Amino acid sequence: MVGWLARTGTRPDQVTVLGTLLSVAAGLAFFQGRFRLASGLLLASGLCDILDGQLARHLGGSSRFGAFFDSTLDRLAEAAVLAGIMGFYLRNLVALVFQSSEALAQIALGLEPVTWAIMAFTALLALVASYMVSYTRARAEGLGLECNVGWFERPERLALLIIAGMLKVFWAMSAALLLLAVLSFWTATQRVRHVWKLTRGAGRDQ
Repeated sequence: MVGWLARTGTRPDQVTVLGTLLSVAAGLAFFQGRFRLASGLLLASGLCDILDGQLARHLGGSSRFGAFFDSTLDRLAEAAVLAGIMGFYLRNLVALVFQSSEALAQIALGLEPVTWAIMAFTALLALVASYMVSYTRARAEGLGLECNVGWFERPERLALLIIAGMLKVFWAMSAALLLLAVLSFWTATQRVRHVWKLTRGAGRDQ
């Protein structure tokens, strides 16, 4: 596939942009409640995320701008997906205000309206946590420190959301968002601890 893309004259940045557009489309599909479609789009976006780097190496190595551009659009793509999921929960919460019969039916099944608000907040926490993972590494590298620690990064976050979306059950996405938030914050904490060891812990900082 990389060879075919190179022969067609496709540039790595174009693949990066396509991946971002697919993530935005996935966010919209999540917002509409079409979780399996969203997961498929997210899977295609993840493929683009792999191909752009492979294509860059095939064409003679990635550029510094290419690496910067890819990382920047990755943040936009992740925000679009999690914002779409958060919007889905908020949309359902707002709908209950105008559909009292539906609200009563959900309460009878044990699903309180506040659950939708809690899950929207969890999606927001997951978004903040995912940004913390990226920011801690970028800030450390900006200070000239190597910070390639922690295992829960973007590929793992994408895989978790794809699997949860494919299952298309309430508990799956709820659990995925909670795991994403907890494990991302844990990874960010690992990186903060690592940088502390490299600086103050090693006596290199005052």
